[in-house]
Amino acid sequence: MMKKMMLGAAALALMAGGVSAEEVKLQLKWVTQAQFAGYYVAAEKGYFKDEGLDVTILPGGPDIAPEQVIAGGGADVIVDWMPPALAAREKGLKLVNIAQPFKHSGMMLTCLKESGVSTTADFKGKTLGVWFFGNEYPFLNWMSKLGIPTTGGADGVEVLKQGFNVDPLLQKQAACISTMTYNEYWQVIDAGIKPEDLVTFKYEDEGVATLEDGLYVMEDKLADPAFKATMVKFVRAAMKGWKYAEANPDEAAMIVLENDETGAQTEVHQKRMMGEVAKLTAGSNGALDVADYDRTVATLMGGGSDPVITKAPEGAYTLDITNEALK
Repeated sequence: MMKKMMLGAAALALMAGGVSAEEVKLQLKWVTQAQFAGYYVAAEKGYFKDEGLDVTILPGGPDIAPEQVIAGGGADVIVDWMPPALAAREKGLKLVNIAQPFKHSGMMLTCLKESGVSTTADFKGKTLGVWFFGNEYPFLNWMSKLGIPTTGGADGVEVLKQGFNVDPLLQKQAACISTMTYNEYWQVIDAGIKPEDLVTFKYEDEGVATLEDGLYVMEDKLADPAFKATMVKFVRAAMKGWKYAEANPDEAAMIVLENDETGAQTEVHQKRMMGEVAKLTAGSNGALDVADYDRTVATLMGGGSDPVITKAPEGAYTLDITNEALK
């Protein structure tokens, strides 16, 4: 009788989603915003819960490097761009891409037309704002391909280590700054600069685009069948969230706003951002396109005397998770 009561209590706990929920910590690459809408939608709509998961979404910020967080055991899975992930792997941090929600790159250089920049040849002698913390890798590779030194001078460019704002352009400290199609570009517009007064260079159009927001875990964790099964559930639910966000961008933006504990985001900006982000996730079912991976690796290895990675990685991605999740 006692055994039956215990089994009944256990069943009730399972039905209540108590002890059965598998905990997953997701570390974002940046602060709560529509760039990560799919994960917030998956949580809000119960997609994670339906898979038996209890997912904690950890916002990022200027002082948070996802690679360091996961290395220290503070996250099970991280959102990261492939350049810093592969650079970290070559240095010994065995990150593995398990899914790739973003198909396209949103990275650009945005320049003031009055600075005299109309083509890439006009970069010479100019100051360009560049994000670091791993985001500099595609830029440095691009300059190397153009044959433009990043050490200043009349034939080179002066690299301004740009904060995560657009002030250097507004204050004319730089001719061009790093922007994303879904974020900082619109901050420039909102500051009162007209689109016709700007010149933009999309990394994708310049042939130096590298894969952006992907999902990464530690290689040794994948040796555990239970962890792999959890990641299959996580990716399945996350991609369901992403596809819902694509189809319902305004609703997704509002869900993001509800999860922004800082109160720093606005409805107008988040709805606009979600509309742009949907263009980047379009065409991806979550599975990494190996051709996109190969292009990214080739770009990162093509950095002349100072490439981002020195050899083609081995084991840097797995299709096992998405093959199972997308059945």
